[in-house]
Amino acid sequence: QVQLVESGGGLVQAGGSLRLSCAVSGNIFSINLMGWYRQAPGKQRELVATMTAGGNTYHTDSVKGRFTISRNNARTMVNLQMNSLKPSDTAVYYCNADYYSDSYNRAEVWGQGTLVTVSS
Repeated sequence: QVQLVESGGGLVQAGGSLRLSCAVSGNIFSINLMGWYRQAPGKQRELVATMTAGGNTYHTDSVKGRFTISRNNARTMVNLQMNSLKPSDTAVYYCNADYYSDSYNRAEVWGQGTLVTVSS
């Protein structure tokens, strides 16, 4: 069973920084895409950033220049470095993985989410 476990959320003042981490574990053959999403109160979940297997990254316009997605060499951890945080960044942040299992079935998994609160 594949699991994603996020950590690193918390309360921070506007202009501050946080680093979110997502630990990947389980029977994975390969990961196609990993991403960070967020859901603010009363809003739909939205894409924040993604990283392909080849290391190509995407950041949504609202976080470009402030957030950076990265991973470790073993590809067991995906991080989201968040700088210059704004109150509008307040949300529950979720890690997501699109992967092939060790039985070559394609699947998707979500983490449980971690709350980021930015005070003004």
